[in-house]
Amino acid sequence: MDEDERQWAAWRRQPGLEQEWIRQNNLMYGGLIGIGIVFVQPFLTASSLDLSAWICVVAFSVAIPLLAGLVLVTYQEAFMRRASGSKLVTVAQSVAVAFAFTGIVSGFWHVTWIAGVGVLVASALALAVHSAGYSKLMYRRAAHEAAASDGSDASTDPEP
Repeated sequence: MDEDERQWAAWRRQPGLEQEWIRQNNLMYGGLIGIGIVFVQPFLTASSLDLSAWICVVAFSVAIPLLAGLVLVTYQEAFMRRASGSKLVTVAQSVAVAFAFTGIVSGFWHVTWIAGVGVLVASALALAVHSAGYSKLMYRRAAHEAAASDGSDASTDPEP
């Protein structure tokens, strides 16, 4: 087992980590449902839709029911205090988020193409920021716990 796999295994054993992922997923699913409802609402009474509006409506017509099902799953996971681990749930998560993201981009694109591009660029940047911050937090914690288990001085934070 290489060092990255050992760190990942150590992260997964952290108390409360899985519960936090469940809470974050539930917040994300609810937020995406809300965004979808707001985005689709003006198109419901439109006499005709251009391509970007049509993509937005179709994307959210797939995403919203999947997201609603995932909200229910996360409530069950929170009650049971563990993630389901189902492959179908994992696929549904990916499909729902991908379609919701497509709906958001196309909805902004409908207003103006520069807004659609802005959402794409800002989303890529947000993903990078989240990944960097999350990795930094997790590596610091894993290093701190490794130092504590080795018997070295774990009372000091490895990095400021």
